[in-house]
Amino acid sequence: MISKLPTSSLKDYIAFALEECRSKTLNLFVDMDAATFSSQAHHDFSPVGWHLGHIAYIESFWILEHSAGLPCLFPQYRKLFAADGLPKSQRVQLPQIAEIIYYLKTVRTKVLEYLEVADIQQQERLWRFLVQHESQHCEIIRMVLELVNSQLQIVNSQLLTVEEMVQIPAGEFELGNDSMDALDNERPAHRICLDSYWIDRYPVTCGEYQVFMEAGGYQNIEWWSVEGWEWLQTEQVTQPLYWNSDRLRRGEHRRTPNNHPVYGVSWYEAEAYSRFVGKRLPTEAEWEKAASWDAKANRHRTYPWGEDTPTLQHCNYDGLKTTPVNAYPQGQSAYGLYDTLGNVWEWTASWFDGYQGFASYPYKGYSQVYFDQKHRVLKGGSWASRPWVLRSSFRNWYYPQVRQIFAGFRCVKD
Repeated sequence: MISKLPTSSLKDYIAFALEECRSKTLNLFVDMDAATFSSQAHHDFSPVGWHLGHIAYIESFWILEHSAGLPCLFPQYRKLFAADGLPKSQRVQLPQIAEIIYYLKTVRTKVLEYLEVADIQQQERLWRFLVQHESQHCEIIRMVLELVNSQLQIVNSQLLTVEEMVQIPAGEFELGNDSMDALDNERPAHRICLDSYWIDRYPVTCGEYQVFMEAGGYQNIEWWSVEGWEWLQTEQVTQPLYWNSDRLRRGEHRRTPNNHPVYGVSWYEAEAYSRFVGKRLPTEAEWEKAASWDAKANRHRTYPWGEDTPTLQHCNYDGLKTTPVNAYPQGQSAYGLYDTLGNVWEWTASWFDGYQGFASYPYKGYSQVYFDQKHRVLKGGSWASRPWVLRSSFRNWYYPQVRQIFAGFRCVKD
């Protein structure tokens, strides 16, 4: 986390982050065919090409129009790429890849020109938001590409378990984040008190989840909530979406080892597994305390290991596949949890809502419209997350029936 820099240094940092993030974005589209670019792989998700155009649209709207006061450079794209412009099913009629990349580059050139004269001290939060916004949409792009390209493979039948639980003592801790990087739904930071509980040291692994499957977990109503069982009868699934799947890439076969985290599960599947093993899903506060609180120092850590920005020695991010859940001892939290950042998102029991004192930024539609008691909170990031969205306070949210995201979970018990 970088803050309180001189204006010139801050502008250099923002420019560097924008360009580094954009380079990674464009790399996702190298040699992509038109069908993949514009097809809708699932009705809940827009084509990857729409996300690319939306990134340019948001940057143009908030920097060039809202901040610089310039007219819209590409008014013909306003309805197509605005989040509230068209239903997802109508976002398949896209310009060609080269045309949208021209759109991004033209907007970015003007944005960097404006950055030179911008009042960065007043606008810093908005510029940091834009880097994170692009990072979030690029993870969705990678998720949609997984849906397009995934193929099931045979999983190693050898079971491996790394189950171990850590006790979190009762007491007060700080939930949320007030830093310049913090998005509106992370604010304001506030203290709350939790009773003592136990939490899994690691996310649930493929080997552990296979036990649930082989015991008839998908066939036994005993482990499912009423809503979960209704969902299961409709969907008729018998395994996680990405089961057996650190996948076929460039013609190379890989197996998903059983000490890797399970992912591609809905909230309902995570809930059923937790009941099967006599546990439950953690609340968002329980997850964040275990991941971020340093009881000895009586303070919140930005990252589980402290304040040093993430590196590939701390966790698995911005990569190609999952890794073993115990692969990053340097990334442990103060309580000794592994893999709380990166690898897979983790479902929590909490509904997504604003903290007391919430104020929307930069627009109501970013977070507040999802405070509808229909979205569950996910924490921690995944192997596809960019470093700018990796922090213990970061909040993701999805409907409980969604299983296309790179989401797994860990369990708690009282």
